Amino acid sequence: MSNVIYTAGISGIEGYLIEVESDFTPALPSFDIVGLPDAAVKESRERIRAAIKNSGLMIPHRKIVVNLAPAAVRKEGSHFDFPIAMSILCHDNGLNTYFIENAIFLGELSLDGTLREVDGVLPIVISAYEKGIKNVFLPEKNAKEAAIIEDINVYPVKNLLDCFLFMKNEKGLEVYRREQEQKGNSILPFAEDFADVKGQESVKRALEVAAAGAHNCVMVGAPGSGKTMIAKRLPSILPPLSLQESLEVTKIYSVAGLLSREDPLIRVRPFRQVHHTASTIGITGGGKTPKPGEISLSHRGVMFLDELPEFRRDSLETLRQPLEDGKITVTRVTGSATYPCSMMVVASMNPCPCGFYSSGTHRCSCTATQIKNYLKKISGPLLDRIDLHIEVPSVEYEDLADKKSDYNSSVMRERVQKARDIQLKRYQGLGFYTNSEIPSSMIDTFCVLGQEENTLMKNAYESLGLSARAHNRILKVARTIADLDNSERITAAHLAEAIGYRSLDKKYWN
Repeated sequence: MSNVIYTAGISGIEGYLIEVESDFTPALPSFDIVGLPDAAVKESRERIRAAIKNSGLMIPHRKIVVNLAPAAVRKEGSHFDFPIAMSILCHDNGLNTYFIENAIFLGELSLDGTLREVDGVLPIVISAYEKGIKNVFLPEKNAKEAAIIEDINVYPVKNLLDCFLFMKNEKGLEVYRREQEQKGNSILPFAEDFADVKGQESVKRALEVAAAGAHNCVMVGAPGSGKTMIAKRLPSILPPLSLQESLEVTKIYSVAGLLSREDPLIRVRPFRQVHHTASTIGITGGGKTPKPGEISLSHRGVMFLDELPEFRRDSLETLRQPLEDGKITVTRVTGSATYPCSMMVVASMNPCPCGFYSSGTHRCSCTATQIKNYLKKISGPLLDRIDLHIEVPSVEYEDLADKKSDYNSSVMRERVQKARDIQLKRYQGLGFYTNSEIPSSMIDTFCVLGQEENTLMKNAYESLGLSARAHNRILKVARTIADLDNSERITAAHLAEAIGYRSLDKKYWN
C-alpha cells in the first residue's frame, strides 16, 4: 500500500512540487528514504522516528520505504521532515483525504514533534498556488510569510500531534489571516536626505538621472568629497517597490534565509553595501548548496561598491555578464540555480592610490606608473557597462557654510517617480520596466534621434572612441533625461548631458 503527500523543493528562487510516497510491506522493521535525498534528508529518519514516538503516535512495525518523486531531482533541506512523517501516519489511520490530496506540507521536526521554521517558504507557496493547491500546512513562525499570497489557506501547525488530530477531525486548526498592513507598499521615511549634502549639485543631478532610469554609475573623486555619503542617500529617492517587484525580492530573501518573521514582505528597495574583501562567491552566489549572492540580494535595488579598485579583479569581472542579462546561473556539482539580479550598480573610487590625482586642493604623491596600475584594476569591458561616470570635486568651504540645500530627497524622489511612471506606461507588456533594461533590438524604437542629435552622437562616438555598447547606453541615459523633462523626443540638450556622463573614461583611462 502506498500513501502520497505533497511538498515542494526549490530550484534557484522557484518552487516545484514533490510527491512523498510511503510504502509498507510485511518484513523486518526498517526505514529507508530514496529519491536522491541529501544528507539533511537522510538524517530526517531519526528525527521523524523520535517525533512520532514522542507525540504519542506509532510507526508501523513494517519495512517502510519513502520515495521523493521525481527521483531524478536532488532533494535538499530539512523541510521534508513534516511531509514524510505525515505520509507515514496516513497508514491505517483514517486521515482526511481531502487535505491529503489538496495540500502541501513543509517543516522541520524537533525530537518532541514540534515544528521548526524553515527557509524558502514563499517560492514553495507560490508554486503550490500555481498548481491549484490552496492549502498549506507549515510551522507557526512561517505563517506570515506564506500568507503574503492571497486566496490560499495557511494552517499554522505547532506540532505533529495537532496536525494528526486535525486530519482525523478530532481537533481544529484555524486558517491564518494576514494583517492588513502587510498589503501596503507605502513610501517609508528615510533618516538620510540629500539635503544634508553640501554643494555637489551636479553630482546630485547625476544620481537623480541614475535613479530615474535605474542606470549604473561610478563616482570618481578625492577622499572626503562625499562619494559614500551621496551613495547612501540614493535609496531615499528611489520609487517604492510594486507588488510584483516586492514578491520577486521577497522570494530571494526567503531562499537566503534573511526574511524577518514579523514583517516578511520586503517593501523597500534593497541597498547592499559590499565590502571590497568580499569573495567572488559572496558576490555572485554559490557555495556547496547554491545560495543567492550580493548581486541577487540587490535585485530591484542598489549594490554599492565602495573603493572599487580595491576589489579583487576576478570578483569584479564576474559582474560583466549579470549586468548585461539581469540574471546569473550558478553551477555546482550538486546542480545549478538561476537567480535574478536586475539591480543598479553604484560604485565609488579615488583616481589614484593617494586619492588626489587631478585634485585642485592637494598635490598628488603618486607616480604615473602607480596611477596607471591603479586605474587598470578596472577593466575596459566592465567600465563600458557603467552608464554614468561622475566626477566628484572637493567641497569648497563656502558650500560647507551654506544652509541645507533645496535639492532634497523629497523633491528629487517626486521627479524620479514621474519619470518611472512614464517608463512603466511606455514599456507595459514588454517584460521590462526601466530605460536601462531596453534591449538592443528596441533601441531604435524608443531612442529616436533627429538629424541634429544624430550628428552630435556621431561626433561624440568618433572623438571619444566609444564602443557600440557605450553608444547604446548613452542613448538610454538620454532617454531617461528626456523623461525627467517630460519630453517625448530626445533633444540635443538631453543627448549632450548624457554624453557628458561618459567623458571620464577618456580623461582617466584614455
